Amino acid sequence: MVVSGVFTGLSGLSVRRRWAAAVVVCLGLFLIGMDLTVLNVAVPGLRDALDASMRQTQWVVDAYALVLGGLVLSVGAVTDRIGRRRAFVGGLMGCALASVVGGLAATPGQVIVSRAGMGAGAALLMPATLSLVSGFFPQRRSRGRAIALWAAVGGLGGALGPVIGGWLVTRFSWRAAFWVNLPFAATAAVLALWLVPAVRPVRDGRVDLPGAALSGTGLLALVWAIIESPSRGWASPGVLAAFAVAALLLVTFAGWEHRGRAPMLPLPLLRRPRISMAAGALALMSFGLFGALFLTTLYLQGVLGYTPWQAGVRTLPLPAALIAGAIVAAWSSARWGEKATLLAGLCIVAAGFVVLALTRTGSGYGHLAVFQGVAGFGAGLVAPAATACVMDAMPAARAGLGSAINDATRQVGAALGVAVQGSVLAAAYTGHMHVVLRQARAPEALAPAADNILAAAAAAARLPAADGRRLLASAEDAFVTGMTRAAVVAALVSLCAAAASWYWLPGSVTGESADDGPGVSPP
Repeated sequence: MVVSGVFTGLSGLSVRRRWAAAVVVCLGLFLIGMDLTVLNVAVPGLRDALDASMRQTQWVVDAYALVLGGLVLSVGAVTDRIGRRRAFVGGLMGCALASVVGGLAATPGQVIVSRAGMGAGAALLMPATLSLVSGFFPQRRSRGRAIALWAAVGGLGGALGPVIGGWLVTRFSWRAAFWVNLPFAATAAVLALWLVPAVRPVRDGRVDLPGAALSGTGLLALVWAIIESPSRGWASPGVLAAFAVAALLLVTFAGWEHRGRAPMLPLPLLRRPRISMAAGALALMSFGLFGALFLTTLYLQGVLGYTPWQAGVRTLPLPAALIAGAIVAAWSSARWGEKATLLAGLCIVAAGFVVLALTRTGSGYGHLAVFQGVAGFGAGLVAPAATACVMDAMPAARAGLGSAINDATRQVGAALGVAVQGSVLAAAYTGHMHVVLRQARAPEALAPAADNILAAAAAAARLPAADGRRLLASAEDAFVTGMTRAAVVAALVSLCAAAASWYWLPGSVTGESADDGPGVSPP
């Protein structure tokens, strides 16, 4: 079945009511972003309490991103058919129920299942947020401001996750990182039923179940391979097999959608540069930013020596800059258009990574704060502008699918950024440390120091003071070398995204009086 209807009762809503509903929807998006990163600083406590292996703790973090990135496209198309408010509330309840499982878990396996369930709920919730917000405002300028709010809140949730997690772990335990979801989800669901308009979709045709299955399993295989590649190796049989399965399923999906009578993803939509190029730019921006967030969190704890709470607090320049960038993006897009705003943002992100690439062992926190401010501001410009391009080019009845395309590319870009930048860091760090340990004829007990910077710090603490300082200095130098190389990769990717967007992305219509075009109407 295909939804050709729209939200009812929107014309009678006041401007204040529309903005109140948008804020409620963004509260759900904040929950998604927070859950992506809130457990990063809780992993040591969880590992000790449940006697989890390193592999299990990695999957506690990755299961959420795997399921969210794998299902968001197929589930996003369904939100247009079941109703966006219903999908929003259902996703919140799914996240809340899965969080209860995590809060009560007694084994690592139960925690992993909980995180996967939370990812499934987020996959239902996330596309509904953008399609709801963009639909509340038929006027181009107001819609641009609403999308800027949406992008800022999404980035804020992910960036504040380590801060919230650090405070909860310090005050309570790792289980609080799950229980914190309940008040967020309950509040957002109640307010949504009160403030968000209902949906009365007109259904004709049928659901593209084969398309949903092919895209869902294909993206799951792709994201799994991306997540596993740093630990297993990019050329390992399991990772190569997963990439091959993903390619086969996604090519089959494209063929099915091309021939299908009621395709879930009409392929002509992807031939619109405002969709394909903007989504690609968003993916490459996420590649740089989320990979850097992963590396700099380790840098704060492993090299600069901060506790989880102190490290979380020192990531605050990033969300602050994101909010500032999103505010400027709404004004810039209205004045100069989304293309100019997106290009400026990508160049600023690249400049931020140049700052990070100049980091040295003695640079200190101030240097990192500058990087966070510059790159965060650039990302704050990119996200609303790229999102507006995608949503403006989508037919109104497929707003949920447009949101899903936007979200899927962001999640895959983020997962690829963590995997690639993590691999660059790991290769530089382990290669340098193996040479150091071999030249020092270090005993076997020090071998874990070559795995990661935190293990090196623990090993150094067990050595005589002079030997410990030398080992830790070598580890810090190796880590910074790997991090700066990863920053160079991210800077080049951002510049390539800017060049491609400049060449292929059409100029955008600006101004309040501009025609909204066929892709924009009330939700």
